[in-house]
Amino acid sequence: MERAIERSQAWLLNEQKPEGYWVGELIVDATLVADTIAYHHWNGKVDKKWQRKAVNHILSMQLPNGGWNIYYGGPAEVNATIKAYLALKLAGVPVTDPRMLKAREVARNLGGVPRMNTFSKLYLALIGLYPWEYVPTIPAEIILIGKWFHVNFHEMSSWSRSMLVPLAIINHFKPTRKVHVTLDELYPEGYHERDLALPRDPEPFTWRNFFLWLDGLHKFVENNHLRPFRKAALKKAEQWMLERFEGSNGLAAIFPAMLNSLIALKALGYADDHPQVLRAERELKNLEHEDEDTVRIEPCLSPVWDTAIVAIALHESGVSENHPLMKKACSWLMDKEIRFRGDWQYKNPVDVEPSGWVFEFENKWNPDVDDTAMVLLALRKIPTDDSKRRDECFARALKWMMTFQCKDGGWAAFDKDCTKGILEKVPFADHNAMLDPECADITARILELLGYEGFPVDHPQVKKALEYLRGQQESDGSWYGRWGVNYIYGTWQALRGLSAMRINMQQDWILRARSWLESVQHSDGGWGERCNTYDDPVFKGQGPSTASQTAWAVMGLCTFGDAQNPALIRGIRYLIENQNTDGTWTEHETTGTGFPKVFYLKYDMYRNSWPLLALATYRNLLEGKMPEVKATVANSR
Repeated sequence: MERAIERSQAWLLNEQKPEGYWVGELIVDATLVADTIAYHHWNGKVDKKWQRKAVNHILSMQLPNGGWNIYYGGPAEVNATIKAYLALKLAGVPVTDPRMLKAREVARNLGGVPRMNTFSKLYLALIGLYPWEYVPTIPAEIILIGKWFHVNFHEMSSWSRSMLVPLAIINHFKPTRKVHVTLDELYPEGYHERDLALPRDPEPFTWRNFFLWLDGLHKFVENNHLRPFRKAALKKAEQWMLERFEGSNGLAAIFPAMLNSLIALKALGYADDHPQVLRAERELKNLEHEDEDTVRIEPCLSPVWDTAIVAIALHESGVSENHPLMKKACSWLMDKEIRFRGDWQYKNPVDVEPSGWVFEFENKWNPDVDDTAMVLLALRKIPTDDSKRRDECFARALKWMMTFQCKDGGWAAFDKDCTKGILEKVPFADHNAMLDPECADITARILELLGYEGFPVDHPQVKKALEYLRGQQESDGSWYGRWGVNYIYGTWQALRGLSAMRINMQQDWILRARSWLESVQHSDGGWGERCNTYDDPVFKGQGPSTASQTAWAVMGLCTFGDAQNPALIRGIRYLIENQNTDGTWTEHETTGTGFPKVFYLKYDMYRNSWPLLALATYRNLLEGKMPEVKATVANSR
């Protein structure tokens, strides 16, 4: 075990960037590259060399049956398959190519174009491959709806706002630029016999049916130019978008919003050489990884998240307090603190000094609670030559984070109490992410931090959080994982949070979690779980063993204090025996979650950072080392 820890430390230290951060690639499905090919054809500027590399990447991800999936090992998915098929067709791959014939058959069997989601249909409409009349309207006026109305712009999740504002601009102008291909063959009932209207609920009086009726009304109003507030709405949408370019690596620093904003700029009439257009194109280009034969695209960049986790793992595994690379990491993280009152203020209008961290390099409008908690877990451990600055930064961010507790007791990712379920019924909400509800994994991570900081269990906010966390436990003892796959992730983090709060881990309800983890351990000693658990929890705990998920399970079992637990020992053995000679672990599975059922991520750094932390956690357990806990804080808010 010592040798495994040393090899992992050496590899990770060598991977640190000169500025002091770590960042691994976020590996995703083929849709981002496919969307970019489609955008290039819409834009009328196709780099044939780049496109050839993009085609190679898409074809490399095609499944044996001809489709494309949205997570490793998953089945073909209709949006991914049709987007890939279209991109290949646009790039000139003959429809008679055996790979295209297989893809066509899979796409039709999955329901074809009519089964695609709203955003996918809108992209097709932009290139003349889907009628706008069947694309749900995204009225620009939504940005004018303020707090005076129960359902307003800021009741949507931060990522939805960032995607929908440029889409509303696009929806208004409908800047269709027809391409030289069709997708008529992907309508199973035939293009001319198709029924593209969104299906209604069988019960007449439902929110979905109401919003579908409202969508029809919007279309009538638009067709008859009865839009007295549209000009003001478009102006505000444009201003909102341009403001959020500032201090960010593109709009919200995420691919969908960035691509949408670029199209929106051109729909608004911005010239190709306008500085805003050039900047938007440059930021998108920064997400690309181009080599000799292929090109891949990341959905965003993850330096803050990766740096915090790696720094924690290195510290816990015994890297010297005075190591200069650790001090550099601490300084880099402190430099990345957001001291700006961003969009979070609308749902959380408290008088608190702005703070927090983001996932990416720059995204000042959207610091999030999860990254902030992880950074604080790192800052309380790793060394610095400026302890005064670190302490002030820590106290400020902790106070800021605490104000985001939701009324049910948990914490969400970006906003507070962003939970109005009615928004999930609007026709353009089929990306499964209109809301930002509190979740067990983030809440437990915050409890872990608060426990180390000496918060007592009867502290008002801690008490509410513990009640929330217990209420989220599944009947089998596990917890759902919102931001990691899935029940292994949620269960590990819940146990770690409870343990840090010095909860009695021998209570029956907590022991059920241990029993569940032990029950899903594989014969090779590892743990694994796939994204299909978000579609059906019957698959929970099932999937090929991975280094990251085994590490999570190991750390979960460590919270019970029994270093001789046979399941724990087998898990440690799995990590040691599966380590590569260079100190890394190999992992193919997708273990990160973007939008459940819609978009997943493989964090390439996970396969190396989490196993090191797990080995270090187990070694500390063997040696009787307990996490450092501050003196109990005052029992008040």
